[in-house]
Amino acid sequence: MNMVEQFVGCWKMASSENFDEYMKAVGVGFATRQMGNITKPNFLFSIEDGVISMTSQSKFKTTKAKFKLNEEFDETTADDRKTKTVVTFEDGKLIQKQTWDGKTTILVRELKDGKLVATCTMDDVVSVRTYEREV
Repeated sequence: MNMVEQFVGCWKMASSENFDEYMKAVGVGFATRQMGNITKPNFLFSIEDGVISMTSQSKFKTTKAKFKLNEEFDETTADDRKTKTVVTFEDGKLIQKQTWDGKTTILVRELKDGKLVATCTMDDVVSVRTYEREV
């Protein structure tokens, strides 16, 4: 099994730490942060013919990114940033690097104890969001 395939499935948010501070650091406005703080999105991950799809679904918004590993693509984030994004796979971790307006944020997704842990870093601000696999 390709190691990326271990991420395939539907993941439901279980916890979110320091996400408001992360959104502030990224430059998300107050109203959008309020929505972001109360939303518990599902995260869907699939692979077809080498193309990875990552979908974040919530009551308020659904965003989807389709890409191939190591290839830059244009992404529109949940807070409507237009980023140049590259996703790599290193040491069992999916590393998503978003760049826009001279800024860069890194999102690292990895499996720990059967849970999907997403660590979002902007400058020195770190947020950790944990998802449990839906069965």
